[in-house]
Amino acid sequence: MAASALARKQWIPKVENVKNKAPAEVQITAEHLMREAKERELELLRPSPQQKITDEEELNDYKLRKRKTFEDNIRKNRNVINNWIKYAQWEERLKEIQRARSIYERALDVDYRNITLWLKYAEMEMKNRQVNHARNIWDRAITTLPRVNQFWYKYAYMEEMLGNVAGSRQVFERWMEWQPEEQAWHSYINFELRYQEVDRTRCIHERFVLVHPYVKNWINYARFEEKHGYLAYARRVYERAVKFFGDEHMDQHLYVAFAKFEENQKEFERARVIYKYALSRISLQEAQELLKNYTTFEKKFGNRRDVEDIILSKRRFQYEEEVKANPHDYDTWFDYLQLVECDGEPNTVREVYERAIANVPPIPEKRYWKRYIYLWINYALYEELEARDPERTRQVYQACLKLIPHKQFTFAKMWLLYAQFEIRQKNLPLARRALGASIGKCPKNKLFKIYIELELQLREFDRCRKLYEKFLEFAPENCASWIKFAELEIILGDMERARAIYELAVSQPCLDMPEVLWKSYIDFEIEQEESEKARSLYHRLLQRTQHVKVWISFAQFELSAGNEESLTQSRQIYEEANQRMRNGEEKEERLLLLESWRNFEYEFGTESQKERVDKLMPEKVKKRRKVQAEDGSDAGYEEHYHYIFPEDTADQPNLKLLAMAKLWKKEKQEKKATEQYPGREREEE
Repeated sequence: MAASALARKQWIPKVENVKNKAPAEVQITAEHLMREAKERELELLRPSPQQKITDEEELNDYKLRKRKTFEDNIRKNRNVINNWIKYAQWEERLKEIQRARSIYERALDVDYRNITLWLKYAEMEMKNRQVNHARNIWDRAITTLPRVNQFWYKYAYMEEMLGNVAGSRQVFERWMEWQPEEQAWHSYINFELRYQEVDRTRCIHERFVLVHPYVKNWINYARFEEKHGYLAYARRVYERAVKFFGDEHMDQHLYVAFAKFEENQKEFERARVIYKYALSRISLQEAQELLKNYTTFEKKFGNRRDVEDIILSKRRFQYEEEVKANPHDYDTWFDYLQLVECDGEPNTVREVYERAIANVPPIPEKRYWKRYIYLWINYALYEELEARDPERTRQVYQACLKLIPHKQFTFAKMWLLYAQFEIRQKNLPLARRALGASIGKCPKNKLFKIYIELELQLREFDRCRKLYEKFLEFAPENCASWIKFAELEIILGDMERARAIYELAVSQPCLDMPEVLWKSYIDFEIEQEESEKARSLYHRLLQRTQHVKVWISFAQFELSAGNEESLTQSRQIYEEANQRMRNGEEKEERLLLLESWRNFEYEFGTESQKERVDKLMPEKVKKRRKVQAEDGSDAGYEEHYHYIFPEDTADQPNLKLLAMAKLWKKEKQEKKATEQYPGREREEE
């Protein structure tokens, strides 16, 4: 055992390690492989030469060899019907019909369910004008496989081509006893119509609609009677169809066809009765085509008001069912109210509105009330604009405001719409009372702004001051409100009040946009030509923030004086800002400051001052840093730019040493290149 195991181990081939894993110089693709295979393809053999038979003995030898080949193929696999068919067709080409017939019979013994075999057999008999044989084959085929429609079609067609109409009719009758599909019945009907056998066709239709009781077949039956001028028969067919399907299986297409038939016969009242009868019993979802045709009919021959009433009543019934199933489906209520408002009856519209607003949302959360509140808004707008009843409109607004739970949430839109309505009615006290109540119950920024705008339009400035005071007590962090209040005092010419408002605003501990407020305050002092106060504001602002934009704005402010002293002060501000920002980590902001300083010196400074600022400009270095995903895992690396300032490298010996090493390496590389290529230096000289 050990020896055999050792022998097997010795025969195991060793897998050599790949020494060179570099890609090959010439990469082989699938296209190369296909092209090479095509080039190496062997030449195609020429077809064997045709054999010329000169006498009967050679012909008999050929037949014997060929028959032996066919028989061998059949003996190898009897179930390959294609071999039998080829064998029989070869015998047929040799005019050996009896032999071909024998082959087909042997094949049918093997597989009598093969449709192709029967078809080829019958076609051979018909091709050789063996009519009786063909009839025999078709009879056997339809008896053996009665559900194969192709046999029946070809059998009937053969008899018709031979002029044997009675025989063809007999074939169809035998076929209909099996109750085939609809197309077979249509073929039988068309066959009788080709020979003008109307009565026979009517009998076939009678049997057809009972075997396949579909609406389209009844309609075709009636149209057949109408086409041949039997109008009474056609009407009777439609009436029988309506009775046959009854109320449980009503179909709109049947009634549309029936009504169009009566319309073609100028029986407009009959057609109208049919349409109304169908619309009263078929649901609207299933009667869209019926309704469309009825509308077209009424536009042509009747009163439009009648069809509109029917459509409105049908839709009203549908909406009633939907709101009964889900009373809090406010979208359905909106559609229902839109339909009712088109009718133009105020009492009906009010009744539907009252039913709609009675469905108060069961949960006191604003997201459930957002859709519901528009029912009240539409109700109030309808009373004001359509019904023109101001008193009812006021009652609607007041009822809605009482219903809203203002302690949990409110709708500023509702208060504003009510106040605007009272203003349109020229009832200013009620409008002020509404806005005052809204501010007292549920103060919101939007309510304060609209109320202040109203008083400004009325030139009630004392009221505006009081409203601003209330507004700022409610939201002291809102910088826009402080600025608007100060601008109001500026418009009124009271600069001291405006300055006091600004001072009070900047002293607030929490502001949403302090930079906008300080800018507005400084711009105000600059407009008042109070340079010292503006400068003092800049110093106060720099005590709170060291943002680069503040320094640049301060420098530009000092520059606006336009004299030598202003240039010096502006340069000092840049110097101070640069010193302050050296210890910070925001390199981009420091770069922004130096760029602004450089632009200043290029415009107003001397050459030495320009060079000094240029020396302060940093070096841009590309670096890589790790990136972490939201879940804390590593997401690879990203490139970013880092700025190295000369002032920082002078203070840090390590950075200075690295810079010197980099310079030494560069000089060494240049020296080495000169030694390798001495002619290059001479050429450069």
